[in-house]
Amino acid sequence: MSISPQEIKNEFVRSRVGIAGLSILGILILVSITAMVAIPSETFSQWNNPSNWISYPKVAIPVWVNLFLIEKIPEHKILQNPVEKIETSGDISLVSHQFGFSFDYDDFPNDFIYEFSAKYSGSPLLQISVIRPDGKTLNLVSTSLPYSNTETMHTERVFSTDDSIRKNLFLQSDEFDFSLNRLSAEDIVFAESNSHKPLKGNYLFIVNLYGVNSENQISDSTLTIGGKAFGIMGTDELRRDLAIGLLWGTPLALFIGIVVAIASVAMGLVYGVYAGYRGKKTDEVMMRFNDVIYALPALPFLIILSVTISNSIFLMIGFLTIFGWVGVAKVSRSMALQIKTRGYIDAAEMMGQKKSKIILRHILPQLLPYAFASIAISVPAAITTEAGLSFLGLGDPSFPTWGQILHDANVFGAASRGLWWWIMPPGVMIAITGLAFVFIGNALDVIVNPKLRR
Repeated sequence: MSISPQEIKNEFVRSRVGIAGLSILGILILVSITAMVAIPSETFSQWNNPSNWISYPKVAIPVWVNLFLIEKIPEHKILQNPVEKIETSGDISLVSHQFGFSFDYDDFPNDFIYEFSAKYSGSPLLQISVIRPDGKTLNLVSTSLPYSNTETMHTERVFSTDDSIRKNLFLQSDEFDFSLNRLSAEDIVFAESNSHKPLKGNYLFIVNLYGVNSENQISDSTLTIGGKAFGIMGTDELRRDLAIGLLWGTPLALFIGIVVAIASVAMGLVYGVYAGYRGKKTDEVMMRFNDVIYALPALPFLIILSVTISNSIFLMIGFLTIFGWVGVAKVSRSMALQIKTRGYIDAAEMMGQKKSKIILRHILPQLLPYAFASIAISVPAAITTEAGLSFLGLGDPSFPTWGQILHDANVFGAASRGLWWWIMPPGVMIAITGLAFVFIGNALDVIVNPKLRR
């Protein structure tokens, strides 16, 4: 006895498991839309470009971990909106950029980096200094930019590891009560005067560019205070923001799972129904071919195909579809064998209807509830198979899938190094996505399967 779409809907609404799965799926779809709208496509395409992540820290822990720690870990700060001041006195012009921030952590930052582009002529003087919370001013850099007799654009990065900064700080050693011999520049700048402890409070970094008879400009001015915590999900060994990879992995996982499930179920459904309806030798030949495909070990063949042909994500979807339809074909064939014995099928044949029309109009519609349940149950298998291939290094490296993130974590030994934020989130996302479709599939299976309903 067939079930109408309205009856399926009513039964599904009363299923707590089905509603739970649908709610999780709704959240995943919302995350996917957010990722595609909020994150620029350039970020997605530059996932494996190291220069795109150069300003981020290596293997930084998520910032929310500080909520549970007594000693606060310094957060990585990227300051891109300085306060700009321009002054002119006679022939001397001054362009000043000031970066203010609060430092309230129990450990020292890893480093600090100032990056800028300057438009000038001549040889202007660049000075960088910092005003500490205790009121002391430390001069970090005092140097002339390369001479140019015409207007030019100069781009430079100033690192706290530069010897010139350390020498300038050494000349100001009388400001401190401890030896500077073994301290890094960031330790000196952020340390208390009488102890080797971080000095908490408000810091002000000042960048001054002095010119003579010229109007200078500073653009793309960025100060990076290197920390050990960054972002919602931290970073990996290649400095990539894992939150971006996890967000982009959501639409990719749904795309792979849903496309493979729909394609394989549709293929298996049509194949099985046609074999069951035609019967005799046609059924025998088609089912023996089905048995051959069913007997093939899917994972080894997928590995061989990925290595020998291509590891493109679109070819992987095709390979997963090839190995995913055989089970559906067996079940749909057995259901078609039952349906073709019914009276309305005999009546349609006596009226001279074509076999293709009988299959499409009278048999396939009876199997649609089963098809929907099969699609929902097939999605997790497709997602986990892709994740497994990517984990083995056979996935498409140009796409930040959850399996690819786990592969990179394995390559860099994240488990042995205790980098849990690199391993757990993609694994949890795979489990949650699979659970959503399992809930939906089980709810539909109970509705369309008469034995389970009883």
